[in-house]
Amino acid sequence: MQDTGKPAAPMEWPGRANIAMSIVVAFEAFHTRSQYNPRPGPAGKPDQSSLSYAEYGPKTGVWRVLKLLESEGLHASFHTSGLAAERWPLTLKEVHRRGHEIVGHGWTNDNLGEENTPEKELKDVMDTLASIEKAIGVCPDGWSSPGSKGSDAKYDALVNTAKVAWIGDDASDDVPFVREMYGRNVVIMPRNNFPANDLTLWLWPANPPSVFSESFRDAFDELYEEGAAGEPKWIEMVIHCHIGARPGLTRAIRGAIQHAKKHPKVWFARRGDIAKHVMERFEKSKSKAS
Repeated sequence: MQDTGKPAAPMEWPGRANIAMSIVVAFEAFHTRSQYNPRPGPAGKPDQSSLSYAEYGPKTGVWRVLKLLESEGLHASFHTSGLAAERWPLTLKEVHRRGHEIVGHGWTNDNLGEENTPEKELKDVMDTLASIEKAIGVCPDGWSSPGSKGSDAKYDALVNTAKVAWIGDDASDDVPFVREMYGRNVVIMPRNNFPANDLTLWLWPANPPSVFSESFRDAFDELYEEGAAGEPKWIEMVIHCHIGARPGLTRAIRGAIQHAKKHPKVWFARRGDIAKHVMERFEKSKSKAS
């Protein structure tokens, strides 16, 4: 990061929106255990209770999420495990058919890459993208690592071999930006969904569902005001098919979405749409400078 002594130039969104809003839906698969793990069993062995909690996602949760999004007229970015694409290709194909973006999200979501070699990182990236492409006929152009756990080897594989357009592991900004990585310009989609993430706000801390909508509204209102004052921002929510798609949280999520829709100057977009806009804006600024 370059120290300029002044803030970055304000973002500009289509239609002069005060804020861009995207929705991430996690469509995940696991080898040994999911994020629900209240009574851990023997290390290294599959936790059947935890795994069955995760299977709620492709069996039931994804359909509730799709129904919610359709009722609100919105499209989301589905962060998808390679193993999930392999196990449930017809479901993923239907998600894509409905206009939702499919994003690479690692082979499984209980492998955060702690012991991965560069060769394993490359294999994880390419196997994940190939599995998704086999299911939907299109290779994703965006990537978000499980737990946002990236590595130099993984980013090398993503930028130089997979040639992705954007990566979503960084957490250093409110709005997307362009970074040169391994000789290519890549859009960085910062992880800014902390105010509205069903995993960190609801499941792990065992909060009531109202926390999700309250936290989202506070963040949205603050950012919307900043946008109205001339510094447009971006907000995002995360719904895991096996977590937030359960009936106990769905009403809070719907309320958060409807709160945003009450405001006139909001650009609702998929992550890839936002990344494309940011890159086009970056390229135009380069052309003007030269």
